[in-house]
Amino acid sequence: MAGSLYDTLGVSKTATADEIKKAYRKLARKYHPDTNAGDAKAEERFKEVQQAYDILGDDAKRKQYDTFGSGNGRPGQAGGFDMGDFDLGDIFGGLFGGRGRGGGGGGRQQQQPRGQRGADAEVPVRISFEDSLKGLQTTVPVTLDLHCSVCHGTGAAPGTAPTRCPECSGSGVVATSQGLFALQQPCPRCRGNGSIVETPCQTCRGSGRERRTKRYTVRIPAGVKDGTRIKLKGKGEAGFGGGASGDLYVVTKVDASKIYERRGDDLVLEVPVTFDEAALGATVEIPTPDGRVSLKVPAGSTDGKMLRVGGRGAPKIKGDGRGDLLARLKLTVPAKPSKAEREAIEAYKKASKPDPRARLFQA
Repeated sequence: MAGSLYDTLGVSKTATADEIKKAYRKLARKYHPDTNAGDAKAEERFKEVQQAYDILGDDAKRKQYDTFGSGNGRPGQAGGFDMGDFDLGDIFGGLFGGRGRGGGGGGRQQQQPRGQRGADAEVPVRISFEDSLKGLQTTVPVTLDLHCSVCHGTGAAPGTAPTRCPECSGSGVVATSQGLFALQQPCPRCRGNGSIVETPCQTCRGSGRERRTKRYTVRIPAGVKDGTRIKLKGKGEAGFGGGASGDLYVVTKVDASKIYERRGDDLVLEVPVTFDEAALGATVEIPTPDGRVSLKVPAGSTDGKMLRVGGRGAPKIKGDGRGDLLARLKLTVPAKPSKAEREAIEAYKKASKPDPRARLFQA
Protein backbone atom coordinates (compact mmCIF):
# COMPACT_ATOMS: atom_id res chain seq x y z
CA MET A 1 0.00 0.00 0.00
CA ALA A 2 1.37 3.35 -1.00
CA GLY A 3 1.64 5.93 1.73
CA SER A 4 0.19 5.45 5.20
CA LEU A 5 -2.94 3.51 6.07
CA TYR A 6 -4.62 6.84 6.83
CA ASP A 7 -3.82 7.98 3.28
CA THR A 8 -5.36 4.78 1.95
CA LEU A 9 -8.66 5.59 3.66
CA GLY A 10 -8.35 9.32 2.95
CA VAL A 11 -8.57 10.39 6.60
CA SER A 12 -6.30 12.31 8.96
CA LYS A 13 -4.32 10.72 11.79
CA THR A 14 -6.67 12.39 14.26
CA ALA A 15 -9.80 10.89 12.66
CA THR A 16 -12.35 9.39 15.05
CA ALA A 17 -13.37 5.73 14.89
CA ASP A 18 -16.66 6.89 13.38
CA GLU A 19 -14.90 8.89 10.64
CA ILE A 20 -12.67 5.91 9.83
CA LYS A 21 -15.67 3.59 9.57
CA LYS A 22 -17.55 6.03 7.30
CA ALA A 23 -14.50 6.47 5.05
CA TYR A 24 -14.07 2.70 4.83
CA ARG A 25 -17.70 2.08 3.94
CA LYS A 26 -17.65 4.76 1.27
CA LEU A 27 -14.50 3.36 -0.38
CA ALA A 28 -15.59 -0.27 0.02
CA ARG A 29 -18.84 0.50 -1.80
CA LYS A 30 -16.96 2.35 -4.52
CA TYR A 31 -14.38 -0.38 -5.19
CA HIS A 32 -16.31 -3.51 -4.22
CA PRO A 33 -15.72 -6.32 -6.76
CA ASP A 34 -19.44 -6.90 -7.12
CA THR A 35 -19.85 -3.43 -8.64
CA ASN A 36 -16.54 -3.43 -10.56
CA ALA A 37 -16.56 -6.82 -12.23
CA GLY A 38 -13.40 -7.39 -14.26
CA ASP A 39 -11.68 -4.19 -13.06
CA ALA A 40 -8.32 -5.35 -11.69
CA LYS A 41 -7.37 -1.87 -10.41
CA ALA A 42 -10.60 -1.53 -8.48
CA GLU A 43 -10.12 -5.00 -7.01
CA GLU A 44 -6.58 -4.14 -5.88
CA ARG A 45 -7.80 -0.87 -4.39
CA PHE A 46 -10.53 -2.75 -2.53
CA LYS A 47 -7.90 -5.04 -1.02
CA GLU A 48 -5.85 -2.05 0.13
CA VAL A 49 -8.89 -0.41 1.70
CA GLN A 50 -9.82 -3.67 3.46
CA GLN A 51 -6.29 -4.13 4.82
CA ALA A 52 -6.14 -0.55 6.05
CA TYR A 53 -9.45 -0.87 7.86
CA ASP A 54 -8.47 -4.20 9.41
CA ILE A 55 -5.79 -2.28 11.32
CA LEU A 56 -7.22 1.22 11.79
CA GLY A 57 -10.67 -0.16 12.62
CA ASP A 58 -9.23 -2.04 15.60
CA ASP A 59 -8.30 0.22 18.53
CA ALA A 60 -5.40 -1.95 19.72
CA LYS A 61 -3.90 -2.42 16.25
CA ARG A 62 -4.36 1.26 15.45
CA LYS A 63 -2.49 2.25 18.61
CA GLN A 64 0.32 -0.12 17.67
CA TYR A 65 0.41 1.25 14.13
CA ASP A 66 0.48 4.87 15.35
CA THR A 67 3.44 4.00 17.59
CA PHE A 68 5.51 1.84 15.26
CA GLY A 69 3.76 2.15 11.91
CA SER A 70 6.68 3.72 10.05
CA GLY A 71 9.04 0.89 11.02
CA ASN A 72 12.19 2.07 12.77
CA GLY A 73 14.14 -1.13 13.04
CA ARG A 74 13.45 -1.71 16.73
CA PRO A 75 13.78 -5.31 17.94
CA GLY A 76 10.64 -7.40 17.92
CA GLN A 77 9.05 -5.52 15.01
CA ALA A 78 7.78 -6.87 11.73
CA GLY A 79 6.30 -4.58 9.12
CA GLY A 80 6.57 -1.71 11.57
CA PHE A 81 4.56 -3.41 14.36
CA ASP A 82 5.69 -4.55 17.79
CA MET A 83 4.91 -8.28 17.71
CA GLY A 84 4.87 -8.46 21.48
CA ASP A 85 1.37 -7.01 21.58
CA PHE A 86 -0.10 -9.44 19.04
CA ASP A 87 -1.46 -12.95 19.49
CA LEU A 88 0.95 -15.27 17.67
CA GLY A 89 -1.85 -17.83 17.54
CA ASP A 90 -3.79 -15.40 15.38
CA ILE A 91 -0.79 -14.77 13.14
CA PHE A 92 0.27 -18.37 12.60
CA GLY A 93 -3.36 -19.44 12.46
CA GLY A 94 -3.85 -17.09 9.51
CA LEU A 95 -0.78 -18.52 7.78
CA PHE A 96 -1.36 -22.21 8.41
CA GLY A 97 -5.01 -22.87 7.81
CA GLY A 98 -6.59 -21.65 11.04
CA ARG A 99 -4.49 -23.64 13.57
CA GLY A 100 -3.63 -21.90 16.82
CA ARG A 101 -0.50 -22.06 18.95
CA GLY A 102 1.43 -25.27 18.46
CA GLY A 103 -0.61 -26.23 15.39
CA GLY A 104 -2.93 -28.40 17.45
CA GLY A 105 -6.17 -26.63 16.60
CA GLY A 106 -6.40 -24.86 19.97
CA GLY A 107 -6.59 -21.36 18.52
CA ARG A 108 -9.58 -19.36 17.34
CA GLN A 109 -12.06 -20.93 14.99
CA GLN A 110 -11.78 -20.21 11.29
CA GLN A 111 -13.07 -16.73 10.47
CA GLN A 112 -16.65 -16.77 9.21
CA PRO A 113 -17.78 -14.80 6.14
CA ARG A 114 -18.39 -11.16 6.94
CA GLY A 115 -21.29 -9.50 5.13
CA GLN A 116 -20.92 -5.83 4.32
CA ARG A 117 -23.72 -3.58 5.50
CA GLY A 118 -25.56 -1.63 2.83
CA ALA A 119 -25.23 2.13 2.51
CA ASP A 120 -27.55 4.55 4.28
CA ALA A 121 -29.64 6.74 2.00
CA GLU A 122 -31.44 10.07 2.26
CA VAL A 123 -34.56 11.32 0.55
CA PRO A 124 -36.10 14.81 0.97
CA VAL A 125 -39.81 15.38 1.51
CA ARG A 126 -41.36 18.85 1.16
CA ILE A 127 -44.21 19.77 3.49
CA SER A 128 -46.15 22.92 4.26
CA PHE A 129 -45.54 24.92 7.42
CA GLU A 130 -49.02 24.02 8.63
CA ASP A 131 -48.39 20.29 8.14
CA SER A 132 -45.09 20.58 10.01
CA LEU A 133 -47.08 21.67 13.08
CA LYS A 134 -49.87 19.10 12.73
CA GLY A 135 -47.89 16.09 11.47
CA LEU A 136 -48.97 13.84 8.62
CA GLN A 137 -48.49 10.50 6.92
CA THR A 138 -47.09 10.58 3.40
CA THR A 139 -45.50 8.36 0.77
CA VAL A 140 -41.99 9.03 -0.52
CA PRO A 141 -40.38 7.45 -3.61
CA VAL A 142 -36.67 6.60 -3.42
CA THR A 143 -34.31 4.96 -5.92
CA LEU A 144 -31.87 2.51 -4.31
CA ASP A 145 -29.59 -0.45 -4.96
CA LEU A 146 -31.82 -3.25 -3.61
CA HIS A 147 -31.69 -7.03 -3.59
CA CYS A 148 -32.32 -8.38 -7.07
CA SER A 149 -36.00 -9.16 -7.58
CA VAL A 150 -35.14 -12.33 -9.54
CA CYS A 151 -32.38 -14.01 -7.51
CA HIS A 152 -33.31 -12.29 -4.20
CA GLY A 153 -29.76 -11.17 -3.59
CA THR A 154 -27.90 -14.46 -4.11
CA GLY A 155 -26.47 -13.45 -7.50
CA ALA A 156 -27.21 -16.95 -8.84
CA ALA A 157 -29.58 -17.74 -11.68
CA PRO A 158 -33.00 -19.17 -10.69
CA GLY A 159 -32.71 -22.90 -9.94
CA THR A 160 -29.05 -22.60 -8.90
CA ALA A 161 -27.28 -21.44 -5.74
CA PRO A 162 -23.87 -20.07 -4.77
CA THR A 163 -21.32 -22.65 -3.63
CA ARG A 164 -18.66 -22.38 -0.95
CA CYS A 165 -15.39 -20.97 -2.24
CA PRO A 166 -12.75 -23.74 -2.30
CA GLU A 167 -9.82 -21.32 -2.00
CA CYS A 168 -10.79 -19.64 1.28
CA SER A 169 -13.13 -22.39 2.51
CA GLY A 170 -15.94 -19.88 2.77
CA SER A 171 -14.15 -17.38 5.03
CA GLY A 172 -13.93 -14.71 2.33
CA VAL A 173 -10.34 -13.85 3.28
CA VAL A 174 -6.86 -15.23 2.71
CA ALA A 175 -3.68 -14.41 4.63
CA THR A 176 -0.44 -13.19 3.05
CA SER A 177 2.84 -13.43 4.94
CA GLN A 178 5.24 -10.54 5.56
CA GLY A 179 7.93 -12.18 7.68
CA LEU A 180 6.28 -13.15 10.94
CA PHE A 181 3.38 -10.79 10.34
CA ALA A 182 0.28 -11.82 8.37
CA LEU A 183 -2.17 -9.52 6.67
CA GLN A 184 -5.62 -10.71 5.72
CA GLN A 185 -7.14 -9.61 2.45
CA PRO A 186 -10.27 -10.48 0.46
CA CYS A 187 -10.06 -13.82 -1.27
CA PRO A 188 -9.22 -13.23 -4.97
CA ARG A 189 -11.37 -16.19 -6.07
CA CYS A 190 -14.66 -15.18 -4.42
CA ARG A 191 -13.81 -11.46 -3.96
CA GLY A 192 -14.44 -11.65 -0.24
CA ASN A 193 -17.94 -13.14 -0.43
CA GLY A 194 -17.00 -16.61 0.80
CA SER A 195 -19.01 -18.15 -2.03
CA ILE A 196 -18.83 -18.29 -5.79
CA VAL A 197 -21.59 -18.13 -8.39
CA GLU A 198 -21.18 -20.61 -11.22
CA THR A 199 -24.28 -19.48 -13.14
CA PRO A 200 -24.88 -15.73 -12.62
CA CYS A 201 -28.36 -14.22 -12.57
CA GLN A 202 -29.01 -12.50 -15.90
CA THR A 203 -30.95 -9.64 -14.30
CA CYS A 204 -28.24 -8.42 -11.91
CA ARG A 205 -25.27 -10.12 -13.66
CA GLY A 206 -24.34 -11.91 -10.49
CA SER A 207 -24.11 -8.87 -8.23
CA GLY A 208 -27.27 -9.74 -6.31
CA ARG A 209 -28.40 -6.12 -6.52
CA GLU A 210 -30.41 -4.02 -8.92
CA ARG A 211 -31.34 -0.35 -8.93
CA ARG A 212 -35.03 0.28 -8.65
CA THR A 213 -37.53 2.69 -7.14
CA LYS A 214 -39.58 1.87 -4.06
CA ARG A 215 -42.25 3.88 -2.28
CA TYR A 216 -42.28 4.00 1.51
CA THR A 217 -45.01 5.30 3.78
CA VAL A 218 -43.57 7.52 6.50
CA ARG A 219 -45.22 9.23 9.46
CA ILE A 220 -44.04 12.82 9.87
CA PRO A 221 -44.49 13.72 13.57
CA ALA A 222 -46.00 17.04 14.60
CA GLY A 223 -43.41 19.73 15.30
CA VAL A 224 -40.73 18.82 12.73
CA LYS A 225 -38.38 21.59 11.63
CA ASP A 226 -36.69 22.20 8.32
CA GLY A 227 -33.95 19.55 8.14
CA THR A 228 -35.43 17.08 10.65
CA ARG A 229 -34.20 13.53 9.85
CA ILE A 230 -36.63 10.63 10.28
CA LYS A 231 -35.00 7.19 10.33
CA LEU A 232 -36.52 4.17 8.59
CA LYS A 233 -34.39 1.29 9.85
CA GLY A 234 -33.30 -1.25 7.25
CA LYS A 235 -34.89 0.64 4.34
CA GLY A 236 -31.61 1.82 2.81
CA GLU A 237 -29.46 0.09 0.20
CA ALA A 238 -29.03 -3.69 0.24
CA GLY A 239 -25.92 -5.18 1.84
CA PHE A 240 -23.24 -7.31 0.18
CA GLY A 241 -22.66 -10.98 0.93
CA GLY A 242 -25.59 -11.34 3.27
CA GLY A 243 -24.90 -8.07 5.08
CA ALA A 244 -27.76 -6.07 6.58
CA SER A 245 -29.43 -3.30 4.61
CA GLY A 246 -28.61 0.30 5.46
CA ASP A 247 -31.08 2.80 6.87
CA LEU A 248 -33.18 5.37 5.03
CA TYR A 249 -33.37 8.93 6.36
CA VAL A 250 -36.33 11.07 5.32
CA VAL A 251 -35.27 14.73 5.56
CA THR A 252 -38.05 17.31 5.93
CA LYS A 253 -38.01 20.47 3.83
CA VAL A 254 -40.54 22.83 5.43
CA ASP A 255 -42.03 25.72 3.47
CA ALA A 256 -41.77 29.14 5.11
CA SER A 257 -44.85 30.51 6.90
CA LYS A 258 -46.49 33.71 5.71
CA ILE A 259 -46.90 35.08 9.24
CA TYR A 260 -44.82 33.03 11.68
CA GLU A 261 -41.07 32.88 12.26
CA ARG A 262 -39.86 29.66 13.89
CA ARG A 263 -37.42 29.96 16.80
CA GLY A 264 -36.81 26.50 18.21
CA ASP A 265 -40.20 25.35 19.48
CA ASP A 266 -41.43 28.94 19.77
CA LEU A 267 -43.24 30.88 17.05
CA VAL A 268 -42.72 34.61 16.58
CA LEU A 269 -45.64 36.67 15.26
CA GLU A 270 -45.41 40.36 14.36
CA VAL A 271 -48.52 42.15 15.70
CA PRO A 272 -49.28 45.67 14.38
CA VAL A 273 -50.67 48.06 17.04
CA THR A 274 -51.81 51.67 16.70
CA PHE A 275 -50.36 54.56 18.66
CA ASP A 276 -53.34 54.80 20.99
CA GLU A 277 -53.33 51.01 21.66
CA ALA A 278 -49.65 51.13 22.59
CA ALA A 279 -49.96 54.27 24.67
CA LEU A 280 -53.21 53.56 26.51
CA GLY A 281 -53.20 49.76 26.45
CA ALA A 282 -55.68 47.50 24.67
CA THR A 283 -56.84 43.93 24.14
CA VAL A 284 -56.38 42.74 20.55
CA GLU A 285 -57.09 39.47 18.75
CA ILE A 286 -54.20 37.55 17.20
CA PRO A 287 -54.02 34.26 15.23
CA THR A 288 -52.33 31.12 16.61
CA PRO A 289 -51.92 27.65 15.03
CA ASP A 290 -54.97 26.60 17.09
CA GLY A 291 -57.20 29.58 16.36
CA ARG A 292 -57.65 33.14 17.58
CA VAL A 293 -56.78 34.31 21.09
CA SER A 294 -56.95 37.63 22.91
CA LEU A 295 -53.68 39.45 23.65
CA LYS A 296 -53.45 42.15 26.29
CA VAL A 297 -51.21 45.03 25.21
CA PRO A 298 -49.98 46.90 28.32
CA ALA A 299 -50.22 50.69 28.41
CA GLY A 300 -46.99 52.39 27.44
CA SER A 301 -45.80 49.54 25.18
CA THR A 302 -42.98 50.42 22.81
CA ASP A 303 -42.22 49.28 19.27
CA GLY A 304 -40.62 45.81 19.31
CA LYS A 305 -41.90 44.82 22.75
CA MET A 306 -42.26 41.04 22.98
CA LEU A 307 -45.30 39.51 24.68
CA ARG A 308 -45.44 35.78 25.44
CA VAL A 309 -48.51 33.58 24.97
CA GLY A 310 -47.71 30.28 26.69
CA GLY A 311 -48.29 26.92 24.99
CA ARG A 312 -49.33 28.30 21.61
CA GLY A 313 -46.11 27.53 19.71
CA ALA A 314 -44.95 24.41 17.86
CA PRO A 315 -45.37 20.89 19.32
CA LYS A 316 -42.20 19.47 20.89
CA ILE A 317 -40.98 16.35 19.09
CA LYS A 318 -39.03 15.16 22.13
CA GLY A 319 -41.14 15.38 25.23
CA ASP A 320 -44.64 16.64 25.86
CA GLY A 321 -46.09 20.08 25.43
CA ARG A 322 -45.58 22.93 23.02
CA GLY A 323 -43.44 25.98 22.70
CA ASP A 324 -44.79 29.52 23.17
CA LEU A 325 -46.10 32.16 20.80
CA LEU A 326 -44.04 35.36 20.97
CA ALA A 327 -46.02 38.42 19.88
CA ARG A 328 -43.68 41.20 18.75
CA LEU A 329 -45.47 44.55 18.74
CA LYS A 330 -45.08 46.70 15.63
CA LEU A 331 -46.12 50.33 16.12
CA THR A 332 -47.99 51.59 13.07
CA VAL A 333 -48.03 55.26 12.02
CA PRO A 334 -50.55 56.59 9.46
CA ALA A 335 -48.74 57.47 6.22
CA LYS A 336 -51.35 60.12 5.32
CA PRO A 337 -53.22 61.16 8.48
CA SER A 338 -56.72 62.52 8.01
CA LYS A 339 -57.66 66.00 9.20
CA ALA A 340 -59.12 64.61 12.43
CA GLU A 341 -56.04 62.48 13.05
CA ARG A 342 -53.74 65.41 12.41
CA GLU A 343 -55.68 67.62 14.83
CA ALA A 344 -55.55 64.91 17.50
CA ILE A 345 -51.81 64.45 17.02
CA GLU A 346 -51.24 68.22 17.25
CA ALA A 347 -53.26 68.32 20.46
CA TYR A 348 -51.20 65.47 21.89
CA LYS A 349 -48.00 67.25 20.90
CA LYS A 350 -49.02 70.36 22.85
CA ALA A 351 -50.01 68.32 25.88
CA SER A 352 -46.96 66.03 25.86
CA LYS A 353 -44.02 66.26 28.23
CA PRO A 354 -40.69 67.92 27.39
CA ASP A 355 -38.59 66.75 24.45
CA PRO A 356 -37.67 63.07 25.06
CA ARG A 357 -34.35 63.64 23.22
CA ALA A 358 -33.17 66.33 25.61
CA ARG A 359 -31.10 63.83 27.62
CA LEU A 360 -28.96 63.12 24.56
CA PHE A 361 -27.40 66.58 24.89
CA GLN A 362 -26.78 66.43 28.63
CA ALA A 363 -23.74 64.14 28.42
